Amino acid sequence: MTFNEKRWPQLRWLWLALLVVIIDLGTKAMATAWLSYGQPVPVLPMFNLTLLHNTGAAFSFLASESGWQRWIFITLALVVSAVLVRWLSQLKRNETWLAIAVVLILGGALGNVYDRIVHGYVVDFIHLHWGGYHFPAFNIADSAITIGAIMLIIDMFRKPAADEAIKKD
Repeated sequence: MTFNEKRWPQLRWLWLALLVVIIDLGTKAMATAWLSYGQPVPVLPMFNLTLLHNTGAAFSFLASESGWQRWIFITLALVVSAVLVRWLSQLKRNETWLAIAVVLILGGALGNVYDRIVHGYVVDFIHLHWGGYHFPAFNIADSAITIGAIMLIIDMFRKPAADEAIKKD
């Protein structure tokens, strides 16, 4: 065990954020190379691959603006990423669940911010639908952020029980 692992034990999970970024950017590159923009490719009855570009945030929030939102979203993602790394560095060795949640959100944020910096938009390609309802297209980074956020919510409900167990010991 190195000095850093003793001081910042949960930073060891940063490899997972890097893996999310690699998978996200790889799948976005494949979608861009193999799919025609806006043309759905059916995979399953409720699942298409559809290449789309999102200049907005979640659910295309602010996508119709003139371009200023790109820099706001880049700045916000970089600030949030720095906060997440700081938070991760302060987690205790036994807070593995929380560390994984944080690095999933971090990896997703970095994958999408790369797109915003390089392309000016986020590449989306996963398109779910049911009947006449179409869920907004998303990507691997969005999925990692969502899973990490769900884990954070679950952690909020797990915390009191974990804290009680620590007090009993």
